[in-house]
Amino acid sequence: MIDLTLKRLLSCVGFLLLQILLLNNIKFLGFVTPYLYVYFILLLPSSVSKEMTLLWGFLLGLAMDIFCDTLGCNAFATTFVAFLKPYFQNLFGPKDDFDDMKPSIERFGFNMFIQYVAYLVLIHHLMFFLIEAFTLSAFWYALLKAICCSMFTLLLILCFEYFKTRRR
Repeated sequence: MIDLTLKRLLSCVGFLLLQILLLNNIKFLGFVTPYLYVYFILLLPSSVSKEMTLLWGFLLGLAMDIFCDTLGCNAFATTFVAFLKPYFQNLFGPKDDFDDMKPSIERFGFNMFIQYVAYLVLIHHLMFFLIEAFTLSAFWYALLKAICCSMFTLLLILCFEYFKTRRR
């Protein structure tokens, strides 16, 4: 149990460092940045309780807020995705053997995995950019930014999944 928690903590720190040190410095077309750190929440197995998933989401978002000076935007968006994750995992995941399932292309199938990840990443980005703008007058800009950043993030997640399956 402690070994598994330590492994998750190291994975979480790895995603944070990758996001903070590398990905936050990417500005494709001047405003598109991938937010790969949310992938950590999407990868949590179904055996992790809802409370722990929410705690992981909040702490991950809080750490991002501290390092990126975003005043709670990441914490809210990531906690919201952690809240919705079990429902989407149940909706798009396989219906058999749901007790300890870790989301992946192999387990979900390509189409279902893409839908699972795309919806949750888009929701995360929408929440993040709408709260960051904090006005409905910037709704269309926030929507455009959320869609573009979601596509870039989805592409990176697919690359990670590809290399993960090639290693096995």
